[in-house]
Order: sequence, then structure tokens, then C-alpha cells
Amino acid sequence: MAAELARVLFEQGKIDLVFCFAPSCQVVEGFRTTFSQVLGKRLDGQIGAVGTALTYQAMDYQDDEFWRLLDEYRVFTVFDEIHHCAGHDPLLSNSWGQQIIQHVQDRAAYTLALSGTPWRSDERAIALARYSSPEEQLICDYRYGLREAIADGVCRTPRITLIDNQKVMLTEDAESGSSVKSFPSIAKLLDESPVTYQELLRHDEVVDKLLDLGCAKLDELRQTEPNAGGLVVCTDIEHAHQVAGALEARGETCCVVTNKTPDAQQRINQFRRSDQRWIVAVSMISEGTDIPRLQVCCYLSRIRTELHYRQVLGRVLRRSGESDDQAWLFMLAEPTLQVYAERIAEDLPEDLAVLSRAHLSEGVAVQMGAASDPGSSSGSYDQHDSEFTGLNTGSALAAEVKRQAYQLSFSRNYREMLLACF
Repeated sequence: MAAELARVLFEQGKIDLVFCFAPSCQVVEGFRTTFSQVLGKRLDGQIGAVGTALTYQAMDYQDDEFWRLLDEYRVFTVFDEIHHCAGHDPLLSNSWGQQIIQHVQDRAAYTLALSGTPWRSDERAIALARYSSPEEQLICDYRYGLREAIADGVCRTPRITLIDNQKVMLTEDAESGSSVKSFPSIAKLLDESPVTYQELLRHDEVVDKLLDLGCAKLDELRQTEPNAGGLVVCTDIEHAHQVAGALEARGETCCVVTNKTPDAQQRINQFRRSDQRWIVAVSMISEGTDIPRLQVCCYLSRIRTELHYRQVLGRVLRRSGESDDQAWLFMLAEPTLQVYAERIAEDLPEDLAVLSRAHLSEGVAVQMGAASDPGSSSGSYDQHDSEFTGLNTGSALAAEVKRQAYQLSFSRNYREMLLACF
């Protein structure tokens, strides 16, 4: 849509250049490819190009000569996943928001700011966005939601399957002897025992159950869509290799990409063009990455924010043909995630797109966010995307689990609840 809009503006003689900004290298590459196809000209910033596409991180490294182009030419600026850029003024902004306020706002001829999840988990204002007064509710100029996209044949209908177990046995060892407790659900287990959600995600039985369902569904879909693929979103690198090993033990082929993989973008591109069945990812394919053949997702990420959850689901929603109208996501029946799944039909939940006045008044917290912006170093994630900043790494968590004196076992009677959102 952004590329077509740029084409019309060029044809009407209203712009001279187009600048595109995005949170990751994958999305930037998508911008360059799509705009070049639609406009018939390059978008690489070199001589003869109609503009450029950059990551938000790269904005920090542009000189004054680059930014003067917005004064000397009529520039159309496009921002993808604008929620990464926080703030309406320099004091309440992160580094990316500051760049937009200082160099782009009120200087570009036309501006298009896009987001599939237009809110921030830290409840700070989004750069370029407008909010009502006094409610401080986000004002969107145009909404194109999942319901409309499904009706138009642009997106698949999500089929979210929550996995539960009606008899989870917890054996705890103590000096006085061992004790066994039974829990009727995963929610009860997490609420009434020392077992954490992160530990469940690493439990072999849990991993095997989710992968069994995902593999069976992918087998079914590939009978009509031979190129259909599956995505597993993992917690960390160690976890990703555990999952990859479990897939390979089933005779499955898979590609592993993490933020530490040197040739991650090349691997993603190869997977996009191949007929390989599975890709296992950590912090790489949760946002923006366009691989339309993905139709199945197993959610094994420790991150439990609604923003991240919706972005992951979005990876399997994009249609590529007439018959691929189903998207499947398998996950544990963890209470927080279940609430998010039940709210998918709400394109913009009112309780999310509201600023928190109490938070914005805390000057120290805001200054810390502006000075230390994890998103600026990674080029993929902003501070609000993380569940906690102090969680253990995979190896540390594994060591902690080994020290714990309890064991889990699951009955064979799993429950599967299918949510029909549309």
C-alpha cells in the first residue's frame, strides 16, 4: 500500500523522493524490493535511486547533509511499526523518537506512519501519533483491521489452539521425604506451585506435544499447499537448538535463526524461497518479516506482552493464494496468553492505546528509557517489547532448573481448545 501511494504521488508530481524507515534489516530489505517493483526504480540511496530505506537505528548515523534533503526536496516519509519510536518531545522520547522529532516532523512533504500494534507496553506516547484530550486515547487516521483483511482475502483466518493438561503431577523432594501433588490444569500448576512458565516451555513433554500438533497440522496443510511452512518462536538460543533437535528427531527439516546467527538474513531469505518445512527463531521473525508461506506457528516464547503475541501471530496470517485461508497457532493455555488470544478480534483494544499519566510523570524512569534504548543496539526490538530485562539467560535458567528438587509429569489426556475469533 505504501509503495502504491508513493507511485501515485510521483505520478501527480507531488514528491521528489521517498524515505522509508523500519525497525529491522528484514523489513528494510522488503521495502527496497517492493518499492523497486512498484516504482520501477531503485530505493537504495545511490545515484539514480528515488530514495532510500533505513533502519531506525541507522537514523543516528545520518549527517546534516542527509537531513537537509527534507528541506531541499519534497520528501514522502514512511515509518513502519512506528510504535518503536516513543515520545512527542525530546524529554519523553527514546533515541529513535528524538530523531523523528528533530529531523522529520513538520519537514517532510507527506508522512505515513504504520503499525499493526499501535501501542507501547510502557504506555508512552508514540512519535507522530495524536491523542485525544483529556482521555489521552490514540487517534488513528485510518484503520484496516484483521476483520476487513480476512473479508478482502488479504489475511487468513486465525485458528488458535490452546493446549492444556487435566492431570499434571508434581513430585517435590524434601528432607522429610517426597510429596506428590496433582493439578487439573496448567493455570493451576503455575498459580499454586513453584513451577514457572519459562520452565514449562523447556519441558520435553510440553515441547513434544506442541510440535506433534504443529507437524500434524503442517502435514495436513501441505496436501493442498505443498509449500506451506511452520514457525517455532523460542525463548533463547539454547531453547531454539532444543526445539530443532526435537524436530530433527521426527525426521523434520528446519532452519535455525537467532540474533546471534551471522548470516541470519540470508537464511531467512533462503527459507522464504525454499520448500523447507520449519524455521526456528529467536528475536528474528516476530515482526515485519514477510514469509507468506508460513501457516503454522508454535508459540514457545517466554515473552508475554500482547504486542509481541500479536506480532508473532501476524507472521502466519498473510495469504499467498486462493486456497491458503487457514492460519494455525499452537500454544500453552497460560492465563495471560489466553486472554490475548481471546482479544484478537479487537483491532485496537481500548485499554492498550491509552497513555499512562503516572508513568509519564516519572522523570527518572523516562530519562533512563531515553538514555538506554535496547532497540537502538539490536535494530529489532525496543525496550517495551521485553517482558523483563533481568530474566536469566538460557544457560543460567537451565542450571537453576537442575538445582530445583521437583519433577513434572503429564497425563496423556491433553485438552485442546480451539478459539474461533472470526
